[in-house]
Amino acid sequence: MSTRSYHVAARVLHWSMALLILSMLFAGLAMVQSLEPWHLTLLQLHKSFGVVALVAVLARVIIRARFTPPPLPNSVPPLQKKVAKLSHILLYAAMFAMPISGWLMQNAAGRPVVVFDMFALPSLLPQNLALYGFLREFHGWVAWAFIALILVHIGAALHHGLIKRDGVLQQMLGNKPKD
Repeated sequence: MSTRSYHVAARVLHWSMALLILSMLFAGLAMVQSLEPWHLTLLQLHKSFGVVALVAVLARVIIRARFTPPPLPNSVPPLQKKVAKLSHILLYAAMFAMPISGWLMQNAAGRPVVVFDMFALPSLLPQNLALYGFLREFHGWVAWAFIALILVHIGAALHHGLIKRDGVLQQMLGNKPKD
């Protein structure tokens, strides 16, 4: 069965995660640029919301597996369809890599990941400052790649919605595309 728009759960998660991820990326950029007193509070929130993002991306994978996303229109060339699929795979990889690398980075630094002052995640790695340095760099590089992927994703969505008007953007907005 072919669907004409994304399932409501997929749309809600998409847009709420978009807001969460953009907020997290901006917070991360702010933290590396400042040593202000609010930095520690922001770091704690960043860790907690990183765990929320990890849980949310797991939910997205489950929803995507359960509910078939709508196909791209026939007007989209095959190469562009392959690039779209690859970009979505890379976005999902970044959605996993960011919170996991952050968690592991904190483990390697010997710092707990405490979620909203309610519980701490288990430490998966022993304290190792060299590994911490590597994971910190990796976390940063993934963030920049993620930003680039997001910009490409937004650009493609706007291209489909405002220029091609082929219904691709409307599928994620919940509108039924016109035939």
